[in-house]
Amino acid sequence: MAKVNSLLIPNVSSLPSDVKSAEQANALRPGEKSEFKGIIERELLQPQVNPSDVGAKVNVSTHAVKRLQERNIELDGNEYMKLKEAIGKLRAKGGHDSLVITNKAAYVVDVDKNTVVTAVDKNNMNENVFTKIDSTIFMM
Repeated sequence: MAKVNSLLIPNVSSLPSDVKSAEQANALRPGEKSEFKGIIERELLQPQVNPSDVGAKVNVSTHAVKRLQERNIELDGNEYMKLKEAIGKLRAKGGHDSLVITNKAAYVVDVDKNTVVTAVDKNNMNENVFTKIDSTIFMM
């Protein structure tokens, strides 16, 4: 093994060249346990957001309603649930004034008040500067 910047790099020249050999080389031997199996199962079964982290509902300020209408952004059930989940995750990480980016739009949210402050549609995101933001989350 080679050592680069205190990281051990395996000798890649010794890797099997065909798929069958690779599968055999990577297979667990009798009595061996995968060190990743427990981690994967625990992460998949554990909810990412605790119900107590998410408020009862997501509020939309009058300014945000105006922006949603002007920019033809539809806040449907799927988008609402993304915002609700994002606010929960942001609250868990200590966010207060945050930017939530989805496939449809970018939303500035006040996490403490569960409120969407403003919204920018996907087509106009490139030209905007978002200020006074302490955190950002992508909810694609």
